Amino acid sequence: MNNEPENQNLRGKENSTEAVKTKEKDSFVKLAMRNMVKKGSTSLFHFFLTIVGVIGTLLGLAIAFH
Repeated sequence: MNNEPENQNLRGKENSTEAVKTKEKDSFVKLAMRNMVKKGSTSLFHFFLTIVGVIGTLLGLAIAFH
């Protein structure tokens, strides 16, 4: 009988750690999407700025090594 409360406590701890693990298991894509929703237009501006920078770099290299 003395072991039963200990087992229940252990089960409760396992459940709480499982809940924490599921929060920690969120993928980076999911976290990035949440961040993008929170930030709104700032994230879109940075995304398009990055795209323009990559295309500009590729065009610059293409012209330089033509």
